[in-house]
Amino acid sequence: MSTNTHTDIPAAPGGPIPGPTATDPAGTAHSTADSTAPSGADTVPKPAHIRSFVHRRSHITPGQKEALDRLMPLWALPYRTVPLDLQRTFGRNAPTILEIGFGMGETTEAIATTRPGDNFLGVEVFNSGVGALLKRIEASGLQNLRIVQHDAVEVVRDMLAPQSLAGVHIYFPDPWPKARHHKRRLVQPPFVELLASRLAPGGYIHCATDWENYAQQMLEVLGAEPSLCNTCEGYAPRPEYRPQTKFETRGLRLGHGVWDLIFTRKS
Repeated sequence: MSTNTHTDIPAAPGGPIPGPTATDPAGTAHSTADSTAPSGADTVPKPAHIRSFVHRRSHITPGQKEALDRLMPLWALPYRTVPLDLQRTFGRNAPTILEIGFGMGETTEAIATTRPGDNFLGVEVFNSGVGALLKRIEASGLQNLRIVQHDAVEVVRDMLAPQSLAGVHIYFPDPWPKARHHKRRLVQPPFVELLASRLAPGGYIHCATDWENYAQQMLEVLGAEPSLCNTCEGYAPRPEYRPQTKFETRGLRLGHGVWDLIFTRKS
């Protein structure tokens, strides 16, 4: 579960991924996938949307900090304003699933482990979660998972080509429960339209939330996107590939609801 928070420290030190690298005149290694990037491609534009997270200080353990320093160059990609070559990024041609807001990465690791035939691109903004997932990647030996530490809207807009994804996971995003903050919720019509454009025909968007009001908004927004089709009448049963988290188990025991929604891109 992600709280969609963002720490007030310098940007993560993204770097090359495993695979062919080249060296620029300054002696810095970089992926050959980016060797044809146009001049100025690394310029970060000002956001044209309301962010779904806020800048807050958050605790990071020494182990997470060490993982950030050591493992980011191996498994993380820097934000760029040029589309990724996903085949080069993962070293193979396989369906790619985007997960937005992976929190501490427990669910992400579990799904990537049980679906080795798929590639997974996780997007998160806060350092403790990125550090935690990097540790999980190393401990489990996963090869089908990469990370981008950046705002998800900009990653989808700038780094993913149309019809390049087989699926999108958005699990327990920040519900922004106060009515005056609902505009900060991630699942909004413009973003859903953008996500749908990045899905290949037949690709899916899977959302889950434990806030009924947000579930209703998700159902309305996803249902209003003309390129998507609901796989169920209303909400969907939790699919086997999404594990039930400890947080979710506790909530269900206390009588709290959890709502899944799965929509597919029309062909």
